[in-house]
Amino acid sequence: MKVLNLYACIGGNRKLWEDCEVTAIEYDPTIAKVYQEYFPNDKVIVCDAHQYLLDHYKEYDFIWASPPCPSHSRIRIYSAVARGQNKAIYPDLKLYEEIIFLENYFEGKWIVENVIPYYEPLIPPTKKLHRHIYWANFRIGDFKVTDERKHDAIKSNSTVYGFNIANTDIEDKVKTLRNMVDPELGLYLFDCAREMMRIKNPEQTSLF
Repeated sequence: MKVLNLYACIGGNRKLWEDCEVTAIEYDPTIAKVYQEYFPNDKVIVCDAHQYLLDHYKEYDFIWASPPCPSHSRIRIYSAVARGQNKAIYPDLKLYEEIIFLENYFEGKWIVENVIPYYEPLIPPTKKLHRHIYWANFRIGDFKVTDERKHDAIKSNSTVYGFNIANTDIEDKVKTLRNMVDPELGLYLFDCAREMMRIKNPEQTSLF
């Protein structure tokens, strides 16, 4: 099963995936280096994920995309901007470009993950789970997230989901740790996609 993990960061969503061949795309070479250390068997490419998707989508069976979320976050609009800590910016609509593109061009299974935005989503999400919303072309059931971490308690030397990046060169360690998807949730969503693939192609049992 060939998987494309876009905007991979250090790989929280990918941590528990098995029996798959993963290509990870990360723009920041420092973060990509840490991802490669945690997942040495994955192919890691440092480039623009948005463009890579357009150029290579046909090569994969499953695509996960986690486009940058700061321009959509409720924190920016309700607190940081109000206090003058951040300037007002346009929401980055590449998020919706990728949803529309995958929905209409990609024949495999796909999922796009992002934060709950400060506005009504322009495209209704497939599912809301935990602190995030998901768009996908497969059914996502209910999943009880057992994550008990306190978001605001994460420090640069914290260990989150088994990841500790204190001794790396990543500049914003707190943001990197906070942005990770719970690996248990990442596995659940991955398995939902694989089950739909199995139903559609029952002869392809070797995928699982």
